[in-house]
Amino acid sequence: MSFMEKLKNKFKQNEETEEVSAKYKEGMEKTRNSFSGKINDLIARYRKVDEDFFEELEEVLISADVGVMTVMDLVEGLKMEVKRQNIKDTKEVKDVISEKLVEIYYGDDDEQIEELRIEEDQLSVILVVGVNGVGKTTSIGKLAHKLKQDGKNVVLAAGDTFRAGAIEQLDVWGERANVDVIKQSAGSDPAAVIFDGINAAKSRNADVLICDTAGRLQNKVNLMNELSKVKRVIEREVPGAPHEVLLVLDGTTGQNAMSQAKTFSDATDVTGIVLTKLDGTAKGGIVLAIRNELNIPVKYVGLGEKVEDLQEFNAHAFVYGLFADLLEENPE
Repeated sequence: MSFMEKLKNKFKQNEETEEVSAKYKEGMEKTRNSFSGKINDLIARYRKVDEDFFEELEEVLISADVGVMTVMDLVEGLKMEVKRQNIKDTKEVKDVISEKLVEIYYGDDDEQIEELRIEEDQLSVILVVGVNGVGKTTSIGKLAHKLKQDGKNVVLAAGDTFRAGAIEQLDVWGERANVDVIKQSAGSDPAAVIFDGINAAKSRNADVLICDTAGRLQNKVNLMNELSKVKRVIEREVPGAPHEVLLVLDGTTGQNAMSQAKTFSDATDVTGIVLTKLDGTAKGGIVLAIRNELNIPVKYVGLGEKVEDLQEFNAHAFVYGLFADLLEENPE
C-alpha cells in the first residue's frame, strides 16, 4: 500500500478523524490549490524524473514558503529515495513527496511533540507571546475554550497592558469561554499582572493559567526585556513553569514569521507555535520551514474564524490537506 493510500485510510477510519481531515481540507484550500496545481502541472510536463524536474520542483516548494534550507533537505531526500526505489515515472514521485513532507516535520522526534504539555495535579502555566496583529488574544480565547471543553479549570492573565483595548478584548474572550480574567488597569506592570494571575489561579485551584503578553513596546529590546522579566516571575512562583511558551505567528506573513520566531525564541525559549490564518494563505509550507529550520513544533493552527477552528496541529492531516483532491479522486 502506498503512503498516500495509508494517509487516506488514516482519515477515513471514524467520525472523529474524518472531521479532522475535513477541517484541514477546507482550511488549506488556498495552499492546496497553489501547491497541488503546480505539482500536477510539473508531473504532466515531465515524463521522466531528471535534474530539470527536481529544479522545477524546488521552485514550486519555495513558492509555497517551505523555506530554502528545508527545500534543499527535502529534494536531497527525494533524490535518494527515487534512486533507491528506481522510480522513472514522475507520477510515482507524488507519493514519495507526501511521505518526505511528513518525515521532514517529525525528524527524529515522535508524534507526541505536537501535544500541549499540561501537568496533572498542579498548575500548568502557558505563556503566550507574539507581535501585535497576529491574532494572539483571539488564539488565547480559543485555546481557553478548547481546554475548558476538555474539562480544565482555566484562568487568563491580561499581561498585555500596553495595547489599547487588549485587556477589554481578553475580557470578552473570557466571557465567551466562561473563564476568569485577572487584570489591572492599562499601562500597569505586566509582570505584576502575571504575579496576580498566578496567585488567583492557585487560590481557585485552576488547572491552567494562560498569560497574555505585550506585542509591542517602544522597541524590540524593551519588548524582549519585558518578556524575560515576565518569564522570571513565572519561574520563581511556579517551579518548572512556564510549561509551554507559545509563539503566535500569522501564517499569511510567510518568511516574516520566520524572523519573528527567531527573535522571540532567543528571549523566551519558545516551545511551540500557534500559526493563525493558515486558511488565508497560499504559503502554508511555512509550517515545515519553522519546524525544520528552527526546530520548534507547531502545536496549533488556525483554520477559520470560528472558536472551534483552532486545531491541534497534525503533520499527517496537514499533508492530507495538501493532497486531498488527489487522494479523493484516486481510488485505492
